[in-house]
Amino acid sequence: MYKVYTIVDAVRIPPDMFAMKREDAILQILREKYERKIDADLGVILSIQGIQHMDGGYVVPGDGAAYYDSTFGVLTYYPEINEVIESEATEVVEFGAFLSLGPMEGLVHLSQVTDDVVRFDRKSGQLVGKNTKRVLKKGDTVKARIITTSIKPTILETKVGLSMRTAGLGKDEWGHVVKGAKGKSSGGEEEKKPAKKK
Repeated sequence: MYKVYTIVDAVRIPPDMFAMKREDAILQILREKYERKIDADLGVILSIQGIQHMDGGYVVPGDGAAYYDSTFGVLTYYPEINEVIESEATEVVEFGAFLSLGPMEGLVHLSQVTDDVVRFDRKSGQLVGKNTKRVLKKGDTVKARIITTSIKPTILETKVGLSMRTAGLGKDEWGHVVKGAKGKSSGGEEEKKPAKKK
Protein backbone atom coordinates (compact mmCIF):
# COMPACT_ATOMS: atom_id res chain seq x y z
CA MET A 1 0.00 0.00 0.00
CA TYR A 2 1.26 3.48 -0.87
CA LYS A 3 1.36 6.02 1.96
CA VAL A 4 2.78 9.47 2.67
CA TYR A 5 4.55 10.06 5.98
CA THR A 6 6.05 13.16 7.59
CA ILE A 7 9.58 12.78 8.99
CA VAL A 8 11.71 15.13 11.10
CA ASP A 9 15.49 14.75 10.80
CA ALA A 10 18.60 16.79 11.52
CA VAL A 11 20.29 17.25 8.14
CA ARG A 12 24.05 17.79 8.04
CA ILE A 13 25.18 20.14 5.24
CA PRO A 14 28.95 19.79 4.70
CA PRO A 15 31.07 22.90 3.96
CA ASP A 16 31.50 21.94 0.28
CA MET A 17 27.71 22.42 -0.19
CA PHE A 18 27.49 25.87 1.44
CA ALA A 19 27.51 27.58 -1.99
CA MET A 20 24.27 25.79 -2.91
CA LYS A 21 20.83 27.10 -2.10
CA ARG A 22 20.04 25.71 1.37
CA GLU A 23 16.81 23.94 0.35
CA ASP A 24 18.46 22.35 -2.72
CA ALA A 25 21.36 21.07 -0.58
CA ILE A 26 18.98 19.58 2.01
CA LEU A 27 16.84 17.92 -0.69
CA GLN A 28 19.93 16.37 -2.32
CA ILE A 29 21.16 15.01 1.02
CA LEU A 30 17.72 13.64 1.94
CA ARG A 31 17.34 11.92 -1.43
CA GLU A 32 20.73 10.23 -1.07
CA LYS A 33 19.93 9.16 2.48
CA TYR A 34 16.33 7.94 2.10
CA GLU A 35 15.21 7.21 -1.46
CA ARG A 36 15.13 3.52 -2.58
CA LYS A 37 15.93 2.44 0.98
CA ILE A 38 13.80 0.12 3.09
CA ASP A 39 12.59 1.01 6.56
CA ALA A 40 11.20 -1.91 8.61
CA ASP A 41 8.15 0.16 9.66
CA LEU A 42 7.55 2.36 6.60
CA GLY A 43 8.53 0.01 3.76
CA VAL A 44 10.32 1.19 0.61
CA ILE A 45 10.85 4.95 0.61
CA LEU A 46 10.15 5.92 -2.98
CA SER A 47 10.62 9.68 -2.98
CA ILE A 48 11.03 12.80 -0.90
CA GLN A 49 7.85 14.88 -1.23
CA GLY A 50 9.44 18.25 -0.46
CA ILE A 51 10.62 20.10 2.62
CA GLN A 52 7.77 21.41 4.76
CA HIS A 53 9.81 23.21 7.43
CA MET A 54 13.45 24.03 8.32
CA ASP A 55 14.89 25.22 11.63
CA GLY A 56 18.35 25.98 12.86
CA GLY A 57 21.56 26.33 11.03
CA TYR A 58 23.51 25.33 14.14
CA VAL A 59 27.05 23.95 14.28
CA VAL A 60 28.60 21.20 16.38
CA PRO A 61 32.02 21.94 17.96
CA GLY A 62 34.77 20.22 15.97
CA ASP A 63 32.55 19.82 12.89
CA GLY A 64 32.60 22.43 10.13
CA ALA A 65 29.16 21.45 8.84
CA ALA A 66 25.82 23.18 9.47
CA TYR A 67 22.81 21.26 10.81
CA TYR A 68 19.16 21.98 10.02
CA ASP A 69 16.17 20.34 11.68
CA SER A 70 14.03 19.56 8.66
CA THR A 71 10.45 18.35 8.36
CA PHE A 72 9.69 16.63 5.05
CA GLY A 73 7.25 14.20 3.43
CA VAL A 74 8.09 10.78 2.02
CA LEU A 75 6.10 8.56 -0.35
CA THR A 76 6.39 4.90 0.68
CA TYR A 77 5.25 1.45 -0.40
CA TYR A 78 4.63 -1.33 2.12
CA PRO A 79 3.17 -4.69 0.98
CA GLU A 80 0.42 -5.41 3.52
CA ILE A 81 -0.96 -8.90 4.22
CA ASN A 82 -4.38 -9.48 2.56
CA GLU A 83 -3.97 -6.43 0.31
CA VAL A 84 -5.36 -7.15 -3.17
CA ILE A 85 -3.26 -5.82 -6.03
CA GLU A 86 -3.77 -5.63 -9.80
CA SER A 87 -0.53 -6.24 -11.61
CA GLU A 88 1.28 -7.58 -14.66
CA ALA A 89 3.08 -10.91 -14.79
CA THR A 90 6.69 -9.88 -15.46
CA GLU A 91 8.08 -13.41 -15.68
CA VAL A 92 6.66 -16.95 -15.74
CA VAL A 93 8.92 -19.78 -14.56
CA GLU A 94 8.50 -23.47 -13.71
CA PHE A 95 7.77 -22.77 -10.03
CA GLY A 96 5.33 -19.86 -10.52
CA ALA A 97 4.99 -16.28 -11.77
CA PHE A 98 6.51 -12.99 -10.70
CA LEU A 99 4.19 -9.96 -10.52
CA SER A 100 5.25 -6.32 -10.46
CA LEU A 101 4.42 -4.50 -7.21
CA GLY A 102 5.89 -1.17 -8.32
CA PRO A 103 9.25 -0.91 -6.54
CA MET A 104 9.55 -4.71 -6.06
CA GLU A 105 8.21 -8.02 -7.31
CA GLY A 106 6.10 -10.69 -5.66
CA LEU A 107 5.89 -14.42 -6.40
CA VAL A 108 2.74 -16.43 -7.07
CA HIS A 109 3.91 -19.97 -6.39
CA LEU A 110 2.62 -22.73 -8.68
CA SER A 111 0.36 -23.97 -5.86
CA GLN A 112 -1.22 -20.50 -5.50
CA VAL A 113 -2.10 -19.81 -9.17
CA THR A 114 -5.54 -21.52 -9.12
CA ASP A 115 -7.40 -24.30 -7.30
CA ASP A 116 -6.54 -26.54 -10.25
CA VAL A 117 -3.36 -28.60 -10.75
CA VAL A 118 -1.04 -26.23 -12.64
CA ARG A 119 1.93 -27.22 -14.78
CA PHE A 120 4.57 -25.20 -16.58
CA ASP A 121 4.51 -25.57 -20.37
CA ARG A 122 8.19 -25.13 -21.16
CA LYS A 123 7.59 -24.80 -24.92
CA SER A 124 5.17 -21.85 -24.64
CA GLY A 125 6.53 -20.47 -21.35
CA GLN A 126 3.05 -20.54 -19.79
CA LEU A 127 1.39 -21.93 -16.69
CA VAL A 128 -1.62 -24.09 -17.64
CA GLY A 129 -4.40 -25.54 -15.46
CA LYS A 130 -4.91 -29.27 -15.98
CA ASN A 131 -8.74 -29.28 -15.77
CA THR A 132 -9.74 -25.65 -16.28
CA LYS A 133 -7.17 -24.96 -19.05
CA ARG A 134 -6.56 -21.56 -17.48
CA VAL A 135 -3.39 -20.01 -18.92
CA LEU A 136 -1.04 -17.51 -17.30
CA LYS A 137 1.71 -16.00 -19.41
CA LYS A 138 4.15 -13.11 -19.28
CA GLY A 139 2.37 -9.77 -19.80
CA ASP A 140 -1.02 -10.95 -18.45
CA THR A 141 -2.81 -8.57 -16.08
CA VAL A 142 -4.08 -10.31 -12.95
CA LYS A 143 -5.45 -9.65 -9.48
CA ALA A 144 -3.64 -11.27 -6.54
CA ARG A 145 -3.67 -11.13 -2.76
CA ILE A 146 -0.56 -10.64 -0.63
CA ILE A 147 -0.27 -13.64 1.72
CA THR A 148 3.29 -13.39 3.09
CA THR A 149 5.95 -10.71 3.44
CA SER A 150 9.55 -10.83 4.56
CA ILE A 151 10.90 -7.28 4.75
CA LYS A 152 14.70 -7.24 4.56
CA PRO A 153 17.29 -4.40 4.47
CA THR A 154 17.28 -4.24 0.63
CA ILE A 155 14.63 -4.46 -2.10
CA LEU A 156 16.36 -7.48 -3.70
CA GLU A 157 16.31 -9.41 -0.40
CA THR A 158 12.66 -8.58 0.40
CA LYS A 159 10.23 -11.41 -0.41
CA VAL A 160 6.48 -11.07 -1.07
CA GLY A 161 4.25 -14.13 -1.52
CA LEU A 162 1.01 -13.82 -3.52
CA SER A 163 -2.07 -15.97 -4.13
CA MET A 164 -4.72 -15.99 -6.87
CA ARG A 165 -6.74 -18.97 -5.53
CA THR A 166 -9.55 -16.89 -3.99
CA ALA A 167 -12.69 -16.27 -6.08
CA GLY A 168 -12.43 -13.03 -8.06
CA LEU A 169 -8.65 -13.15 -8.31
CA GLY A 170 -6.46 -14.10 -11.26
CA LYS A 171 -7.30 -13.02 -14.81
CA ASP A 172 -10.70 -11.39 -15.37
CA GLU A 173 -11.82 -14.11 -17.79
CA TRP A 174 -11.19 -16.80 -15.14
CA GLY A 175 -14.27 -15.61 -13.24
CA HIS A 176 -16.74 -16.45 -16.04
CA VAL A 177 -18.93 -19.53 -15.68
CA VAL A 178 -18.45 -22.19 -18.36
CA LYS A 179 -21.83 -23.33 -19.80
CA GLY A 180 -22.55 -27.07 -19.74
CA ALA A 181 -19.82 -27.85 -17.21
CA LYS A 182 -22.14 -30.07 -15.07
CA GLY A 183 -22.86 -27.45 -12.43
CA LYS A 184 -19.26 -26.35 -12.07
CA SER A 185 -17.78 -22.92 -12.56
CA SER A 186 -14.60 -22.29 -14.54
CA GLY A 187 -12.73 -22.39 -11.24
CA GLY A 188 -13.68 -26.01 -10.71
CA GLU A 189 -15.89 -25.18 -7.69
CA GLU A 190 -19.45 -26.46 -7.36
CA GLU A 191 -21.84 -23.77 -8.56
CA LYS A 192 -24.52 -22.98 -5.96
CA LYS A 193 -28.13 -23.08 -7.13
CA PRO A 194 -30.65 -20.62 -5.67
CA ALA A 195 -32.91 -22.08 -2.97
CA LYS A 196 -36.49 -22.79 -4.05
CA LYS A 197 -39.19 -20.73 -2.34
CA LYS A 198 -41.93 -22.65 -0.52
